[in-house]
Amino acid sequence: MAQTWTPNSWRQKPIQQVPDYPDLAALEAVETRLAKYPPLVFAGEARRLKTALANVAEGRGFLLQGGDCAESFAEHGADTIRDFFRAFLQMAVVLTFGAQQPVVKVGRIAGQFAKPRSSGVEKQGDVTLPSYRGDIINGIEFTEEARVPNPERQVMAYRQSAATLNLLRAFAMGGYANLENVHQWMLGFVKDSPQAERYRKLADRISETMDFMKAIGITSENHPSLRETDFFTSHEALLLGYEQALTRVDSTSGDWYATSGHMIWIGDRTRQPDHAHVEYCRGIKNPLGLKCGPSLTADGLLELIDLLNPANEAGRLTLICRFGHDKVAEHLPRLIRAVEREGKKVVWSCDPMHGNTITLNNYKTRPFERILSEVESFFQIHRAEGTHPGGIHIEMTGNDVTECTGGARALSGDDLADRYHTHCDPRLNADQALELAFLLAERMKGGRDEKKMVVNG
Repeated sequence: MAQTWTPNSWRQKPIQQVPDYPDLAALEAVETRLAKYPPLVFAGEARRLKTALANVAEGRGFLLQGGDCAESFAEHGADTIRDFFRAFLQMAVVLTFGAQQPVVKVGRIAGQFAKPRSSGVEKQGDVTLPSYRGDIINGIEFTEEARVPNPERQVMAYRQSAATLNLLRAFAMGGYANLENVHQWMLGFVKDSPQAERYRKLADRISETMDFMKAIGITSENHPSLRETDFFTSHEALLLGYEQALTRVDSTSGDWYATSGHMIWIGDRTRQPDHAHVEYCRGIKNPLGLKCGPSLTADGLLELIDLLNPANEAGRLTLICRFGHDKVAEHLPRLIRAVEREGKKVVWSCDPMHGNTITLNNYKTRPFERILSEVESFFQIHRAEGTHPGGIHIEMTGNDVTECTGGARALSGDDLADRYHTHCDPRLNADQALELAFLLAERMKGGRDEKKMVVNG
């Protein structure tokens, strides 16, 4: 690297989206305490994720990344985590059938607490207060006291992340992910949805296959891959003091890793190449994500790729594209062509959520048809360019919320008020997420069939 990197070298750089802590001594004391806490994830796990993402970059897998817009302290509970995991497993199994490839499962969970904001203040009536920046920083309540950044919240976020990870590991490795349970992953409120019958038919096919395999001696008891799954965590690395406190040297390699999550990403608002967030991320060895919005130029993207992945290592960098359904055709092809021209190894992932937010009946929402439109354009463009549409990045929940309009149940603007629970941005509910997975599976199957026709033609 051209410049010496240390876990705190970002502090010498300009920084965006930083909270204004009134008591810097208290902030330093919390960060010092966190630096002594055990890591949340381990370097070997991050390397395993990088290997899986390298296969995606080479066209041999698909990345499913999703979860909460912003985790909250109030909604933390075993049932919430379980229902998210169930919905995620359903999506993954549908996509595995569609892609006929491994699906790399990465949750926006166990660390997704900080949120960038378009404005530093929020106004209600005649009252103006600092914006809510996520539970790790301040409170969502519109009071002067709640909106003061409180460093002790970082300790609460760490503890919640540890508890969440503990349960997720138990689900992933303790038998809950066993393919023999494929029917049991159906959430109650989804059972009467238009997606339920499609999922039951797919689950029946899996069960029949499992019965056949059992008959010839292949069971979940002697093949752990049938009862266990790899599940990884990710979040936006926004609060760099917290990230630095959880940055540790791997004893086996001597490399630095962020142990706050397996994968971290840089947001569209903090990807300036000479600023703090890029400086921090370039020195850690975790897999990285980079949000790519409409303002990113081809040259700017290549500069960031060189900074974040100078060795051009497959699996190191995922480009998470978030343009909006009406802008993707204008912006995505030029970025793909520049990356291909320079021979850069990346995972291309589609974030169809952040560019499609509108306001309806005084609620922020995302129309399902716009989300689907951006995903379809993403796939079509990659096929036209001869590149691999490697993943999807969505905000979703296992709860029966009414935050995004549309879908097979045709949620309308009038329905939003029923169960609008998000702390920040609107999320797909489990029914809509499963519908999206089926639609994605159809597109991927279509892409496979086209390739076969080319090969056989």
